[in-house]
Amino acid sequence: MYLGKKVRLREYRKEDIPLKMTYINDPEISGSLTPDVPYPMTLHEEEKWFQSITAVSDTYKFAIETLNDNQFIGGCSINSVDWKNSVATVGIFIGNKKYRSGGYGSDAMRVLLDFIFMQMNINKVRLTVYSYNESAIICYEKCGYKVEGILRQEIYKDGKYYDKISMGLLKAEYLSIKAANYIDLNKSKNAVI
Repeated sequence: MYLGKKVRLREYRKEDIPLKMTYINDPEISGSLTPDVPYPMTLHEEEKWFQSITAVSDTYKFAIETLNDNQFIGGCSINSVDWKNSVATVGIFIGNKKYRSGGYGSDAMRVLLDFIFMQMNINKVRLTVYSYNESAIICYEKCGYKVEGILRQEIYKDGKYYDKISMGLLKAEYLSIKAANYIDLNKSKNAVI
């Protein structure tokens, strides 16, 4: 559906449900997505979630699939849209541990950002991340997100307190990063010739 360098964002399929359930019930993933008390997702809940997906909505849910081997490795979504103020809230997870490094998450996020800024004409994208999820913070910063606020010791997990971090990216910042990457790519092509 929407292509990056390493992944495509596509619709969720019924056959994704068992693997998505495995991903979501992985304590490492569930702990990164929500600070709530961990509790396994049931098959019934996951099927209800799948049935609720619709193209006519202010939320958009995409499966993340690798380009090289067509593996379903995670998901990303636009969780809410404030059309008046032109702000979208997003989330992402890479469930398959094999693909948690190597740029798959940042590639998926860039594809999602391109969809939001270029197709939906949104001015700002925001997300929330927890301070214990250092790899996600690095990924978001690579994509251009800036820290906009920190709620100190807001999350209690595994006997310790952690910060809740709000990050955001403006369309103008995104377009500037995209233009700089395009110029760098052309410079490297010219250097090879």
